[in-house]
Amino acid sequence: MKVIRGFKIGGLQQKIFNLVLIFILLLIGVYAAVSVYQQRNLSRIVREANEEQQASMTKISEDTMKAVLDASMTKTVALQAYIANDLFMDVKTDVLVLQTVAEGLYEHPELFPAHPWSLPDPKKDGTPSAAVQHEAGVDPEKSESLGLAANMTEMMLSMFENSDKLSSCFIATADGCILFVDDRSGSYVDENGDVITVFETTRRPWYLQAKEAGSLIFTGVERDTFTDIPGLVCAAPVYRDGELEAVVGADIFLTSISDYISSTATESGFLCIVDGNGHVLFSPAEEGTFKTELTKEAQDLQNIGNPELSAFVSEALTGRTDLHLVSIDGKEYYLCGAPMESLNWAVISVVDKELTDQPAKNLLSQYEKINEDALGTFRQGAKRSALMMIILTAVILILAVTAALLMAKRTVRPLESMTRRIQSLSGNDQRFEMEKSYRTGDEIEILAESFANLSKRTQNYIGQITEITAEKERISTELSLATRIQADMLPNIFPAFPERPEFDVFASMDPAKEVGGDFYDFFLIDDRHLGLVIADVSGKGIPAALFMMGSKILVQNCAMAGRSPADVLEMVNNQICENNREEMFVTVWLGILDTVTGQIRAANAGHEYPVVQHEDGRFELMKDRHGLVIGAMEGMKYREYEFTLTPGSRLFVYTDGVPEATNAKNELFGTERMLDALNLAPEESPQLILQNVRKAVDEFVQDAEQFDDLTMLCLLFNGPKARES
Repeated sequence: MKVIRGFKIGGLQQKIFNLVLIFILLLIGVYAAVSVYQQRNLSRIVREANEEQQASMTKISEDTMKAVLDASMTKTVALQAYIANDLFMDVKTDVLVLQTVAEGLYEHPELFPAHPWSLPDPKKDGTPSAAVQHEAGVDPEKSESLGLAANMTEMMLSMFENSDKLSSCFIATADGCILFVDDRSGSYVDENGDVITVFETTRRPWYLQAKEAGSLIFTGVERDTFTDIPGLVCAAPVYRDGELEAVVGADIFLTSISDYISSTATESGFLCIVDGNGHVLFSPAEEGTFKTELTKEAQDLQNIGNPELSAFVSEALTGRTDLHLVSIDGKEYYLCGAPMESLNWAVISVVDKELTDQPAKNLLSQYEKINEDALGTFRQGAKRSALMMIILTAVILILAVTAALLMAKRTVRPLESMTRRIQSLSGNDQRFEMEKSYRTGDEIEILAESFANLSKRTQNYIGQITEITAEKERISTELSLATRIQADMLPNIFPAFPERPEFDVFASMDPAKEVGGDFYDFFLIDDRHLGLVIADVSGKGIPAALFMMGSKILVQNCAMAGRSPADVLEMVNNQICENNREEMFVTVWLGILDTVTGQIRAANAGHEYPVVQHEDGRFELMKDRHGLVIGAMEGMKYREYEFTLTPGSRLFVYTDGVPEATNAKNELFGTERMLDALNLAPEESPQLILQNVRKAVDEFVQDAEQFDDLTMLCLLFNGPKARES
């Protein structure tokens, strides 16, 4: 053992020194290992919590944004389709009026002398005027059909002047002459200044399509022969004794719709219109799949090698769609569509998914920045603490043991508390709050405050989502109340007249939405007469339900006054037309049963054919003469007819929701299947007959969505002897 300056080498003092030194080194090593372990454990917990919160925030943001888009886009595109559809319904009505008048002329030509006519006069350019053109080799002076058709000149001028939708209206005779009304006389002059009188009338697409269809048609979009303006034609054939005499129609320039569609283009999306052949008719897109092309050059979106887009377009042409996410031209878009039923077109709304996801990305970016700032602050504090500990340990090893133990307790305890609190976050307990143990005055307190702020922001975001959900539930509650109110407006207590055994009646109405536009009614006008009503309002939802209630009250009030069915429909039509700014309409079948004789007086305002059970017990359609729908035009007259029910026979009336019920293959239930269901058990009670029809519809439709209200009414006539017995 040697002694060097009072320090014994190899003695007890060295052993004690070595023991203390080893203890201190081991203590420092253990503390360093614990600190590294706790730091890594905390980093892992923070990273996992960050990933879980990011995933939760991303899902909530995406679901919320999709729900908002679904609600707003569905309503917006349905409204746009309704507005566009309304334009063409007015034109359709005008052409049907021309067809009716022309049929009257050709059925009674002896009552109408030849009316004068003239060729196009360029001096009348800008002024509504009537003119005649003809095919090459045809002499209009020798055309008796043209002289007869010219009797419509004043009516066509009035129709053109009072419509802001028609660019022209016309009647084309089968012998190659055409009488038309417009304000573009200056367009019928060739490059030499000569008036153009030759026009290949019977070879025009609208003439050939109307002749082939045998009914009213709309052509595709083409450019006008004389003005080169894009438009389409609505045309209808005119027959006499089965022979085609003429074709009437109207031109519609689509410049205003094209400008409107172009104005819908925004940074995130746009609207476009697609016809029944899948061709894009109007779109602000200048390139890509939705670029507008002429009919002969346009591609069919239903057959372009994109199954998702093809299926969506086909669905949009037949009914309103939900929100669809479709990949187009290498990008993802949200699509929503609604049909324009009068043309078999569809309005489609296109929104770029990348832009709708931007709010969620911004939220996550801000969250990551806050998290990175907090972690950066923590790491910097940890480095300063480690450096300070190394310096203090090197200066005073003995004091470092005590200081290290105290510092370890002070440092590790709040970290362990924070770790346990973060690990316990679950379910409704998602709030991280500051506690007294976190108030260390160093980076640990800063980290705790960062977690607390982040947790508060997350809770606020969840609160906003909760408020949105509550508002949605409130709207659902109000719609449920509206459904009950509408159901209470209709007769729903059966048997309806237990004291009247001479007849039995049963009816049902199943709306496609919470509330519908169909309605039925039956009421005793007096002790001998029973009123029967079934009707279908245009449109769906709350507006149709309100219109339905007003229409029901008007029909019942007029019928209870003892008026005939035709008079009732005329009065109701005039009253509705007086203040019908929304231009809605309703189809109505009204019948009044004489409970003694079984005679029914009825009138039909554009509704489905009634079905009557004959003496042999089978149900068959009664193809009555339809009048114009209620609300379309004031001053309309309605034709009344009569038929008689024998004791034991039945009457069945319904809305178009029955024959037009559609299965997953887009097939219609149809009238034939309806008659088969009625004849399945024709001797049953009205209630069971309606149940048989509804069962047949449900088995046909299966899981397909119900797009239209389904309303039925059945009457059993027992005769006056049933009351006597």
